[in-house]
Amino acid sequence: MLYKNKKSIPEEHRKYLRLDTVFPVEFRLKKPGEDIFLSDWVQGFTNNISKGGICLTVNSLDARLFEIIRKKNAKLLLEIDVPVSRRPVLAQASIAWVKEILDERHRYLIGISYDLISARQNIRLMRYAWLKKLFVPVTLFLVILLTAGLGLNSYLNYKLTQGNKLLIGRLTTVLKAADLAQQKIKEVAAQKESFAAELNVLQERIRSVEAQKESIQAIQKGDLVQIEKLNNLISGLSEEKTVLEEKLAEVVRNETKARKELTDLGEKKAVLEKANFDNMYRWLKIHQNSRTGLVSSFEGDKEIANWSFTYDLALLAQAYSRFSDFERARKILDFFAHRAKRENGWFLNAYYVDDGGPAEFIMHCGPNIWLGLAVMQYTHFSQDQRYLDLAESIAATMIKLQNEDAGGGLRGGPNVTWYSTEHNLDAYAFFTMLAEVTGKEAYSRAAQKVLTWMLNNTYDRPELPVKRGKGDSTIATDTYAWSIAAIGPEKLFSLGMDPDKIMEFVEESCSVEVDFTGLDGKTVKVKGFDFAPLLHTARGGVVSSEWTAQMVVSYKIMEDFYLKKGDKAKADEYGRKARMYLGELCKMIISSPSPSGQGEGCLPYATQDQVSTGHGWSTPKGSHTGSVSGTTYTLFAYYGFNPLELKE
Repeated sequence: MLYKNKKSIPEEHRKYLRLDTVFPVEFRLKKPGEDIFLSDWVQGFTNNISKGGICLTVNSLDARLFEIIRKKNAKLLLEIDVPVSRRPVLAQASIAWVKEILDERHRYLIGISYDLISARQNIRLMRYAWLKKLFVPVTLFLVILLTAGLGLNSYLNYKLTQGNKLLIGRLTTVLKAADLAQQKIKEVAAQKESFAAELNVLQERIRSVEAQKESIQAIQKGDLVQIEKLNNLISGLSEEKTVLEEKLAEVVRNETKARKELTDLGEKKAVLEKANFDNMYRWLKIHQNSRTGLVSSFEGDKEIANWSFTYDLALLAQAYSRFSDFERARKILDFFAHRAKRENGWFLNAYYVDDGGPAEFIMHCGPNIWLGLAVMQYTHFSQDQRYLDLAESIAATMIKLQNEDAGGGLRGGPNVTWYSTEHNLDAYAFFTMLAEVTGKEAYSRAAQKVLTWMLNNTYDRPELPVKRGKGDSTIATDTYAWSIAAIGPEKLFSLGMDPDKIMEFVEESCSVEVDFTGLDGKTVKVKGFDFAPLLHTARGGVVSSEWTAQMVVSYKIMEDFYLKKGDKAKADEYGRKARMYLGELCKMIISSPSPSGQGEGCLPYATQDQVSTGHGWSTPKGSHTGSVSGTTYTLFAYYGFNPLELKE
């Protein structure tokens, strides 16, 4: 039951005692005396709270709404979320005063007084506020009592962190030993080949001398001196042969030993890889903000430590879905379905982790489509269709943009003129998934239009298998990997394109071997894929963890394709490359740089920080910055999961 503040609350209850506390609040502006709403729900937080009203803090308030609030031309309908309660406190209030704070987030303080609020809910609200105010002295007392326990917990946490770092170190040691064993096998194989060639030459010479001896015996039966000379020569050559055979036998024994050592190391490597990849997934889980569901994209780069990029969140939602961690996936999808700022149907490229506010107001196709892909993978794995409306609303936004292009392609975003092959590959995969799940012909048509656009604009030069975009011949590694993942080798062949040539071209153009310095300060050689051809960048080579992992996924797709065709030789070759590059990525595993990370394994975005990718952005700061996209895509590579296809 609601009662009016000024008339119904006794005088002592209207005393305005301020308490420093914070509650999430959603409010909506309403025209006084009428059931006409002047705004949608707006997110805010309490700055102070009292029995008679609250002070709200609001970030990035729309100019129109600010003017209404400043002139006090509206009432506020409030939903105040009390952390310990399942249901929000409902209230209606009047605006008392407004203050604008011109800081980096451009905040607004709004003082309001209750007009209507349930007495029981107001008491519950104040009770929680008082408990929070008493929390500090109570906590100090508890800290004294729990010092020993916290000390023990810190010690256990330290041991856990050290254990995780040791696990990474053990894998690094095994990888180095495996490299040495592999190199030893190559050297022994070269020796074996050399000795075998020498032995063949020697045997041929012995046969030649024996033939010469037989010829002399037949023609000159009495030339004993010449025959003796030939016998001595044959004897000497036979001794050489025996020595060479012994050397060859020793080389064969060394090769067998080296292969046995490599097999043993391979078994250890498999166990350690699994343990480290389990840790990497835990790293992805422990950083999820419990309130917003978001995760910091780059752990270690202080400038963007609170930024969560939409693309990274889409990858995470797919990882959570892949591992049946559906509650975590729903936290991300709920954020975008109900809380994330959206402009004309477009989600922004990045949001703040702590409050979900916009971190930048740039909107591109790629992140929006990847969010749609995340919904489709969640729906596929969970069989829960609650977010299909979100996916279809994203699709509607993309189709609207697609209809603006006569050729059926998608520009990079609503406010740009360039076209990206990557974004159109994403769209093809997304529309194909929607058509498969919903059975709607509109999505099949949209997918076909995108594919036709790519054939006409990005796959139209035999000497350059995949262009970066319309009228853009720049080489981008991900467009090659995603051509295999999004369209598939069988479909590419049917379109007159050669997926083998696509893979060969990117290998020749973008594969590099670079130095990477680990947390122990030691440098190791890492083979992988750069963001762009080495010849096109002045910085020298750099290995991208994410884009190398994308190539591993594509190698595995090609391996499966040729296995189904019965071409075991080609399948084995692609499988060998997938395993090799995955092993190289393992060399890049670092220990989480944050205290909360407990030393769990993760991957940096690239082998160098703060260098140009060649595509308009730079790698993050920090030589050992944990990357959500790099870590997540490496997990995809390890498990052979293709995010651009609905498949078990």
